[in-house]
This record gives sequence, structure tokens and C-alpha cells, in this order.
Amino acid sequence: MDMLWSGWGDPAKAAPLPDAVTGLLRDLLGVTPRESGPATLDAVETPAAALTEEARTALRTAVAAPDGLREDAESRIRHTRGKSTPDLLRIRAGEVDDIPAAVVLPAGHDEVLAVLRVCAEHGLAAVPFGGGTSVVGGLAPTTKRPFVALDLRRLDRLVSVDEVSRTATLQPGLRGPQCEALLNARGWTLGHFPQSFEWATVGGFAAARSSGQASAGYGRFDEMVLALTVATPEGTLELGRAPRSAAGPDLRQLILGSEGALGVITAVTVRVRPLPEKRIYEGWRFASFEAGTAALRRLSQDGPKPTVLRLSDESETFVGLAQPDAIGGELPQNPGCMAIVGFEGTEGDTSARRAAAREVLLACDGEYLGEEPGDKWEHGRYNAPYLRDALLDAGAFAETLETAAFWSAIPGLYTAVRDALTGTLTDAGTPPLVMCHISHTYENGASLYFTVVSAQGEDPVAHWAPAKRAANDAILAAGGTISHHHGVGTDHRDGYVQEIGPLGIRMLQAVKAEVDPSGVLSPGILVPVR
Repeated sequence: MDMLWSGWGDPAKAAPLPDAVTGLLRDLLGVTPRESGPATLDAVETPAAALTEEARTALRTAVAAPDGLREDAESRIRHTRGKSTPDLLRIRAGEVDDIPAAVVLPAGHDEVLAVLRVCAEHGLAAVPFGGGTSVVGGLAPTTKRPFVALDLRRLDRLVSVDEVSRTATLQPGLRGPQCEALLNARGWTLGHFPQSFEWATVGGFAAARSSGQASAGYGRFDEMVLALTVATPEGTLELGRAPRSAAGPDLRQLILGSEGALGVITAVTVRVRPLPEKRIYEGWRFASFEAGTAALRRLSQDGPKPTVLRLSDESETFVGLAQPDAIGGELPQNPGCMAIVGFEGTEGDTSARRAAAREVLLACDGEYLGEEPGDKWEHGRYNAPYLRDALLDAGAFAETLETAAFWSAIPGLYTAVRDALTGTLTDAGTPPLVMCHISHTYENGASLYFTVVSAQGEDPVAHWAPAKRAANDAILAAGGTISHHHGVGTDHRDGYVQEIGPLGIRMLQAVKAEVDPSGVLSPGILVPVR
């Protein structure tokens, strides 16, 4: 099943906003429905496929399946850009000027290599495509050359499980639910559940350094990866032969987060954990974001560390976004800040950690709210992107951005980004509601995840651009990283250049020149084109 071409996920799961939310948007932000709705897919005018006959023949030879090369309009539209709000607004308006010339569906590592060789020989670019969930321009190359979307959905096997070492080798086209189901059937779990879980793929998790909602317990995806097989225009990289090594710099870390610019991941070996006997999530209330942040820091530094640990600020708690499945319900009179605390593992370990964490949270003036808020969060944990679509349908602009910093920098970072977004959008005549939550925690710092809602203005895409720039500038000035888990793509490329400096960028460009001398792979994504 393909994702909705003009929105998120399964169209059957989409639902309009509750009346209470529509009224709140109208009264607080002046949001009114727009006159025109999304264009139909059939109405989108697409430019003709730009492949030469020689390139077309070579690509058909490179992939064995009869339908391994697709040039029809629908396939190309479905592989145009990703799922950021500007991406969706443009596709809904029928803007497909950066559509791929074709979609190629290889069925194995050797076919990926063959496709990359054809692209190099015929002046094409190639952009790896997994679930299509990028929200930072990771599927929108900066190139005047025709490019193909390299769809990896046919590389979708669980290759092997090593139960002694507790590892599994996975192909990159496995979506999150498929991967988890295959592992669960053998008694294992990956424990990686990002908000994009239902649609994103294993290869995408690795290529973008994904972080899941249970990262406090299971770790980030890049921490799970032990080995990689990578196809490049210059050949194959086999990286990782032991869990840790002192044999020079770890080249696995060079590929993780490279977003397809340095190679196409065709296999990933990850560590797995036993399927937990028990999962339990509960809600806690804190009087302020500052107080809740202090409590999360204490658990992260001194333990016991929960598996899931999240904290919504006052605005996000008030609106109900802390529990997306409860949006539209009765608004709380004194919401404070909602935290979701979850525990997974054996019966005995889960109970012991939960009891010890409760003592810490009570000592930090937390108020125990029971399991109902946690259950609501668990039930609606993947619903926020559907809510974003409903907001767009109602005439609102809704977008997210995220960052991370050391604990000491979190208060200043939180204020700086909120002020940048609020000031820029208010000056544009569309005062926003800015919400935030701590999404991931570490011993030394945490991630801040912001959600912004406002009226769309006359030109919604242009309306967002200065606010995004202001937020990026505020993040860097306040000591944050330009991205914690969404990646760089093209949207964060300039910020990434500032973050690692000109020498760092030249190092990456030098590596790219070795593995991709013709500039085939994802040009302009992650690093500027030389």
C-alpha cells in the first residue's frame, strides 16, 4: 500500500478536526478555511519523462523485474519530495517542477550497483527512496540533471538472526511494522518506534540517524547499528565486523546520517532485544516546564531510566497534543505540564524501575496521573502527522522542527526558538501558537521538539520560510544542533555548514568525490554541490 500522495499515511485513518479545535484555531489564531482544497492526483500536470532512449534501455537492463522502471505520472508524483508542510502545500497545489524523471525499483544489492553505474554513464542523478517520510528536503536534490527515485521497497527481507550475538540483518526497504513483526515472531524487538514508524524504513532510519520514542530505553537507531552494506557508484562498502573496533575511524558512523549522499544502504545489521514481557505507560503533571525538565534530567542522569520519557510544555499540554488521540476533548482548567513515563521489560524489572522512578518524580513535586494518560499517548502515538493534514485542510499552517543541546543550554534554547518563531510570524500578520516537548533525553542533554500552528497567510510556503530561517539561526546561536533526528536534507544544509564549519564540509565533499566522482548520489542533499 502506498502512502497518501498529498498527505500522510493511510487515507482511511484521516479525520477532520473536532469542532472544539476548529473553534480554538478561529478564536486564537484567526484561522479560516481556504477556498480551494487539494488537487486530485489526476489533475496534476507533469512534465514529460526526461530519459534518453539509451538511458531507458540501460536502466531496464539493470533491473530484472518487468516493472522495475516506471515512468508513469502517478509513480513519479508519489516520489516527488517528502512530507514536510511546504512539501504537502506544494504538491496539493500541483507544483511538481522537481519531479523525478523515473522511478527505479531494484531487487538486490547488485541491481542497485548496476543502476548507479547506469546513472553515472548517462548523466543522471539518483535519490534513494524508502518510506518517503523526509521532512527536511531529503528527497529534493539540487540539480539540473534528470534524476531517478531509487525506490528500495523490494529489498524487504529479514536476512538473518544471530540469537547468540543478539543481532539481526535487515534489508533497507522493510517498513517499521514489517520489521517489528518479523522480529517479534522470533521473540525479538528492535525497540525503534519513531513517529514515522508506520511508514519509514530501516534504510531511512540509518540514513537519517533516526531516534524513536523509546530511545531512553533502547537508544537511537545509530546506536543499534553494528554493520552496513553500502552500494556506491565506485563499488561496495562492507562496514562493521565487530561490535566495537579500534581499527581506525569508524566508517559506519560516516554512512549513518549521510542521507544517501555517500552511498545506498542495502543491508543493516542491528542489535536486537528480547520482546518485553510488559509495557506500561503513565502520566505525570508538573507545575511548570522548568520543574518537569529538572525531573527528567534527574532520571536521565541518576536513574532509574525509563524506556519512554517525554515532557510537554504548558501550551502543548493545554491544547492536548501531549496525547494526540485525546485532541478535541475537554480542555483542562489547570494543565501544568504533562509528562509521559513508560517502562518495558521483564515483569520484575519493569515493576522495580517503575517504583524507583515514582519516588524520584514525587520528590521532584510531580503529580501522578495514573495510566490513562499513558494509554492515550500509546494509542495515539503515531497520529500527529494525520492531525497536521487535518489542520492544513482547515486552513491552518502547521509544522514541526527539532533540535538538541546540553542540559545547561536547554532553557536558553527553548526561549530563543519560541521567541524567533513567535516574533517572525507575528510580524508577518499570522501570530502563532508555539508548542514544545522534550522528546528524547540523555545523561548530558535532551532534544526539544517544536510544533507551530498559525493562519496560512496569502502564500503559505513563503510565509514559513523566514520563520524557519529565524528558528535555525536561533538554534545555532543558542548552542543547539541544527537537527536531532529529522536530518539535514536541503532545508538544514546551510545550518549544517555553519555547525561543522567549512573544513568539515570540505572533508565530506572529499569523501563524496571518492565514492561518487560523477555526483550521482542525492546532489545538494546534506552537503553543497562543489
